Amino acid sequence: MKADIGELQRSFGEIKLFPESSDDLWHLQHLIIPGSLVFATTLRSVEGATDKLRPEKQEKRPVRLGIRVEQVEFHEYALRLRVFGLIEQGVDEGSHHTLNLEPGFEISVIRTWHQADLERIDRAVRSAGSEAVHILAIEEGDAELYRMHSYGPRQIYTLTAGSGKGMECSTRQDLYDTVITVLEPVTGPLIIAGPGFIKEDFAKRLRSQQPDRAGAVLVLETRRSGRGAVQEVIGQGALEKLTGDLQLAREVKFLDELMARIAKNEPVAYGAQEVSDAVKFGAVETLLVADTGLHIPSVTVILKEAEAMRSDVVILSTQFEPGQRLEKLGGIAALLRYPIS
Repeated sequence: MKADIGELQRSFGEIKLFPESSDDLWHLQHLIIPGSLVFATTLRSVEGATDKLRPEKQEKRPVRLGIRVEQVEFHEYALRLRVFGLIEQGVDEGSHHTLNLEPGFEISVIRTWHQADLERIDRAVRSAGSEAVHILAIEEGDAELYRMHSYGPRQIYTLTAGSGKGMECSTRQDLYDTVITVLEPVTGPLIIAGPGFIKEDFAKRLRSQQPDRAGAVLVLETRRSGRGAVQEVIGQGALEKLTGDLQLAREVKFLDELMARIAKNEPVAYGAQEVSDAVKFGAVETLLVADTGLHIPSVTVILKEAEAMRSDVVILSTQFEPGQRLEKLGGIAALLRYPIS
């Protein structure tokens, strides 16, 4: 992501954003909220410009529009962000229009910005150009490959060994060789994780067959396998060491802390009303918000109040397990400095 942050007056103002990847579009999904004014150049039918042979077909021309945002949708696999709203500036004022944003599409966003928004932009800018980290979760008979995104891990390959019907590999060595072939086009850091000795055995074979990638391979012990192993790796801070990005590790850490406090009946609040009361008492040490809540006005009010009280704010991705667990608790929670009831 590239960003040009203009002068903000009381946190309100214009920021120009230039997304370069699907991760950047995901960030934009949470930076462009209902009520924002978004300026972009887009194609729109221009009245009066028609094809002489087909007069019913209007010509579309590039125009710059200012859209008051009503709805935002991220389509990960189509690499597109749809921004729907009412035209406030430009041709056809008062009509609705949809911006289809893709990587390489520059926009300007005018709104009131929270500190968490500025931190998100900084994170996206710092990650620009970085190679994706891959995590291979492997154990006896199973291998799962995940590509890390800003919003969490996405499984891109899975393989099961065995002799039963439908099994892809009959032996451990078959599994190793198949996975090594899958990894050939993968560049950037690779983490091999799982319980037991299989991960070390596989890493040794990988290094012998692909010696050029030896320095980019990190082997880590986990208690769990599969997606659980991936979450453990993130919680151990491996991504921070490799890329300098500590956000996902923070999400794991704080959600684990929240659940531990709930189990021990230690000071926490969850659900919008409880958290709002805690913020007003000045009791919130760390506010946890699921990213889906950033489009809910009552939640953004709580977030603003918490920032004013100098509480730490952590936004959790709902495409990652900690954020999904937070959603089940109402989408918002807080670690408290002291009990309020």
